[in-house]
Amino acid sequence: MLNRRRNERSNSSHETSLIARGTVIRGDLRFSGALHLDGRIEGTVLGEGDDAMFTLSEHGQVHGEIRVPQALINGHVTGDVHVGVRLELAPQARIDGDLRYHTLEMAAGAQVNGRISRQAEDAQRELPAPDAELDEAVPA
Repeated sequence: MLNRRRNERSNSSHETSLIARGTVIRGDLRFSGALHLDGRIEGTVLGEGDDAMFTLSEHGQVHGEIRVPQALINGHVTGDVHVGVRLELAPQARIDGDLRYHTLEMAAGAQVNGRISRQAEDAQRELPAPDAELDEAVPA
C-alpha cells in the first residue's frame, strides 16, 4: 500500500495533456509533464522541466518554434526545433526549419529541410585552486 501511494505521487508529474485533432491554438503554449498534439498550434511550444515530453502525431502540426527537453515528432513542423535531451523523428516527420538536438534517432522517411546541428552538453570547467606558492612574486 505504501508503494502504491508513492507511485501515485510520482506519476502525477507525468500526466499527459491531449490537444485533439481539429483543435487550433493560436499563441504560445507552455506545458510540463507530457503533451500529445493531434491538432495544430500556431505559436511557440515550450516544455518546462527536465521531464517535459512533447509528442506530435502524424496528424499534428506546429507553425512556430519548439523548445522542449524531449520530443517524438511524426507530424509537420514549420519552424525551428530545439530539443535539449532526446529527439525521435518518426517516419512521417517533416521539419521545415533548423534543428538543434542533443541525442537524435531518425527513422527512414523522416525529413528535415534546414540545418541540423548537435548541441554539446554545457560542460562546466573548474579551474584548479591557485597554489599558495605560486602566489608569491618570483624575481625575473
